[in-house]
Amino acid sequence: MAHEHVIARYRQLYAILLRLYSKPFRDRFGEGMEQTFNDLCRERKEADEGLFAFALWAFAETFAGIMRDRITMIMMQDTTRRLTVWAAIIALILMIPLAAMQFTNEVNWHFLDFVVMGALLSGVGLMYELVARRSEKTVYRVAFGIGLVAAFLLFWVNGAVGIIGNEGQPANLLYGAVFAVGFFGAIITRFKPHGMARVLFAMAFVQALVPVIALIIWPPQVISWGEAGVTGVFVLNAYFVMLFAGSACLFRNAAREQPPAGAGPLH
Repeated sequence: MAHEHVIARYRQLYAILLRLYSKPFRDRFGEGMEQTFNDLCRERKEADEGLFAFALWAFAETFAGIMRDRITMIMMQDTTRRLTVWAAIIALILMIPLAAMQFTNEVNWHFLDFVVMGALLSGVGLMYELVARRSEKTVYRVAFGIGLVAAFLLFWVNGAVGIIGNEGQPANLLYGAVFAVGFFGAIITRFKPHGMARVLFAMAFVQALVPVIALIIWPPQVISWGEAGVTGVFVLNAYFVMLFAGSACLFRNAAREQPPAGAGPLH
């Protein structure tokens, strides 16, 4: 019966994820998708194949589908002005490394670097439009914006140069737990302000734990912690902790102003 409990848990999480689709799509395909997911889980279990990898793949593919569905909705709405603003912001940000390349040899970006950074920034802007703009509360939008920017900076800094030592140090993989908490937490709480407050506090807590765990497993005698050393890593790490915790506090304030039921999914 243990496998039934596991399948039920995965199906419950998948049903929560499906709720992020637009209502027309959900009404038309949601029930069939949920049943298909359940059937595939049972087939893999009967074939004695692992469920975790399949569930992770199904969640990722469904999330990509949600993004496509939401993009379609955005394109059907009058969003020309907002998209223009985001395009201008992204262009200005990309102008910084482009200008730096003209004045210093320390910045050496290739065309692919600009493409990747542009795609990442576009993803950040799209995520903000899909979630934050659904709320009329300024405090919610600010909270989501801070959390999103913090996650982006953590991904960028950790991937580009690494926080602990350099980008090749295995200790930096521990920061993947921060993104996992944020991703699954946001899905489970459906981006509700009171739930997002807990998620961001959890992300701040995990962020604070990472260098502590890394110091125990990989002390400076085992791997290089970079020129900044252990102290510098903890200081930089604290910066991200404050960003996540600040976002959580703003989400909590937004939750205190929660209107009566039925006012909207994010209000």
